Amino acid sequence: MIGIISDVHGNYAALTAVLGALDRMRVSEIICLGDTAGYYCQINECCDTLRARGIFSLQGNHDWYLSSGEGCPRSSSANRCLTYQREAITEENLAWLATLKPRAHLHGIDMVHGGWNDPLDEYFSPEPGYFAQIPGTHFASGHTHVQLLWSQDDKTYCNPGAVGQPRDGNPDAGFAVWDAGQFKLFRVPYDVHATQRAMHDAGFEPYYYENLAIGARIGGKIDTYPGLAPTTFETITGDANEASSSGGVIDRDKQ
Repeated sequence: MIGIISDVHGNYAALTAVLGALDRMRVSEIICLGDTAGYYCQINECCDTLRARGIFSLQGNHDWYLSSGEGCPRSSSANRCLTYQREAITEENLAWLATLKPRAHLHGIDMVHGGWNDPLDEYFSPEPGYFAQIPGTHFASGHTHVQLLWSQDDKTYCNPGAVGQPRDGNPDAGFAVWDAGQFKLFRVPYDVHATQRAMHDAGFEPYYYENLAIGARIGGKIDTYPGLAPTTFETITGDANEASSSGGVIDRDKQ
């Protein structure tokens, strides 16, 4: 069983909760689909943890912004957070982010951060035509911060959702596991107030962190995949080994 996480975004409290849940589930490996950087202030704690645990990580668009010195072309809020992280991040962690790649093929899964037309920064909604020309059967990406399982014909796609900034109206941190050829989605509560306090202490106004309490973008917007129903998931509140194995499993007859 392999854990799949994405979009940590400097939220150390959320990362700690997700890794704790995956440890209790006794996964053999954890893979991060990118965007350790961006938004929240504990960038070094998050990078240090992923590096110390040997967690294979892709590069996301925020990782690229931070390591390249470029800005986000569509969000002044993201750029304010990146400015803080550029001043805070250690040389070792910045160099590590720069070495990451946005695409990999592991355990039979084709993985990117964004999409298959632009592995770093594409937003897409899965449909048969999108995957028709892409070799393989199982795909995973992050970037949207919205959990999804989608399957049609011989193609199956998973978005594990966001660890550090869920945007689907649920503030719990999201992640997935790959087990016996199936993706399963999970959520775990974390100490949102700890991240909000850290952001306050770092000098950020509530605008930059109040969204965490409702599972939304900065500014309060909640995202969905247009035309697709939300996917079921299992919420872990105690011993992760007690989580139902039915959480988030695709039913090909109903999807």
